Amino acid sequence: MAKIETTKELVESVYKKMDERNAQVKKRVNRPFTLAEKILFGHLHDPAGQELKAGESILQLHPDRVAMQDATAQMAMLQFLCTGKSQTAVPTTVHCDHLIRAHVGASEDMKTALDENREVYEFLRSASSRCGIGFWEPGAGIIHQVVLEKYAFPGLLMIGTDSHTPNAGGLGGLAIGVGGADAVDVMAGFPWEVKYPKLVGVHLTGELKGWTAPKDVICRLLGILTTKGGTNRIIEYFGPGARTISCTGKGTITNMGAELGATTSVFPYDDRMSRYLRSTQRADLADLAEKNKRLLAADPEVEADPTKYYDQIVEIDLSTLEPQVVGPHSPDVARSISELGTQVKENN
Repeated sequence: MAKIETTKELVESVYKKMDERNAQVKKRVNRPFTLAEKILFGHLHDPAGQELKAGESILQLHPDRVAMQDATAQMAMLQFLCTGKSQTAVPTTVHCDHLIRAHVGASEDMKTALDENREVYEFLRSASSRCGIGFWEPGAGIIHQVVLEKYAFPGLLMIGTDSHTPNAGGLGGLAIGVGGADAVDVMAGFPWEVKYPKLVGVHLTGELKGWTAPKDVICRLLGILTTKGGTNRIIEYFGPGARTISCTGKGTITNMGAELGATTSVFPYDDRMSRYLRSTQRADLADLAEKNKRLLAADPEVEADPTKYYDQIVEIDLSTLEPQVVGPHSPDVARSISELGTQVKENN
C-alpha cells in the first residue's frame, strides 16, 4: 500500500499559505471571495502580480498534490525521469486501476490484467519507488475513490490525470483533471497554468426526499446548463441544501461535473465533511479544517448576495427535485421521472 502523504503538517502548511496569499490578493481587489477564488488565490505563484481577469487571464498555480492512473502515468513517469530530478516537488501517487478490464469477474479479470500488463506495473512500481511516489497496486482501489478516502482535504488544490479527479470536490477541494504533461510540470516544481475559470454558483435549498439521490442534482444541472455549460467554469455549490448532502453524495455530484465540461466543481466545508474525515481516520484534518473554516467557504457577503460574485446563478430546490432520467445519447437530455411517460409517447 502507498504511503499516506496527506499529513497534518502538509495541511497546516497549505492553510498558512492560503491565508497569506488571500490577504495579498484582497489588498489588491478589496472585495469578498467565493470558495473557488479562495482556493485559487491561495495557490497563486505570484499573488502580488498575477493578472486576474476571469475568462481571460492564465493563472500560474502551485497544486498541493498529483494523482495519476496507470494508463496515463506511463508517459508522465518517463517524462519526469527525463528531468533528472530524484524526487517529486509535491506528494504524488500512481493508481493501477484503468488497465483492469471488467469482463468475466473480479478474480479472472485481475489475473488477466496482471499477465497482460506485468511490464507496465513493474515499471510504474520501480519508478514510483525511485521517485518517492505512492504506488497503489492493481486491485487496491479506484483512483478517485482512494483519493477521497486517503488524500483529499478541504481547501486542497490538486490535479489528476483522470477525468473523475473532481470527485475530491465533495470534500471541499479544487481537484482538476489534466493531461500527463501538466502533471509532469507540477511534479517537477513548475507552476501549473490554467485559464482563470468563470464561476457558476448553484444555490441549493431544501432536502432530498424519497427516491431522489445526489446524482439527480447533477443530472438536473446538466439539463439546465447542457454538456457545454461548464466549459472554462468552476461549479460552486452553496446554500442550506448543500449541508444536507453526505460527503460521498457531494463527491458523486462533483465527479459528474465533468459531464458539464466544467474545469471542476466544489462544495464548502461543513459538518458532513468533518464526519467523513473522522470516519476515515483523519480526525486531525477535521480539527484543522474547523480552525480554518473561514478559508473553506465563501465569505458571508457572497452567500448574502451571490449575484454580485458569480457569473451565473442556478437555483435548485432539493425538496421538490424528482429522480431524473437522462438520455438517450447525451447526459444533458434530462427530465423528471414524472415527465418520462409523456416524453416516451411523444417521441415514440
